[in-house]
Amino acid sequence: MDFNADHFSLFQLPPTFRLDGAQLDRRYIEWQSQVHPDRFVGAGDAERRLSLQWATRVNEAYQTLKKPLPRAKYLLHLAAHDIESENNALMPADFLVEQMAWREAVAEARAAHEHHELEHLHHRLQREMRDRYEELAVLLDERRDLNQAADRVRRLMFLDKLLAEIDEAMAEAEE
Repeated sequence: MDFNADHFSLFQLPPTFRLDGAQLDRRYIEWQSQVHPDRFVGAGDAERRLSLQWATRVNEAYQTLKKPLPRAKYLLHLAAHDIESENNALMPADFLVEQMAWREAVAEARAAHEHHELEHLHHRLQREMRDRYEELAVLLDERRDLNQAADRVRRLMFLDKLLAEIDEAMAEAEE
């Protein structure tokens, strides 16, 4: 058990964007059955502390690999490739205009409490994100084009934030 192993090695998975989610879940459960703090209630302080550290480490790795955007960011991190997420100037103008149009549509539907329109926007954005994740999988796993992958990650960060805004607006519209 190497505490400093990368997340993929920890779960004995290949470092790829496309991964077997069921296998990740199984390995996570196996780890938790070994290191969960409940198993160490009667142990000494050092063992309980170590168990807690391992459980935290395993949970962090699992959460990173389970979701596609954090997994993509992590793969780029492992490749020592900075995604430059703080630099919006890298985004193409057409993408930024598209983002403004999305945000305007969400704001209008939110202001009018149009739950149906918000659901429509939500589903449309989810489809777009699925397509972009598939493109990202090709860039990371097949082409190993880290520059283009970083660009897609930055775009997906915008879309992920927009999806959260739509979810929030839908919750408000239900109240």
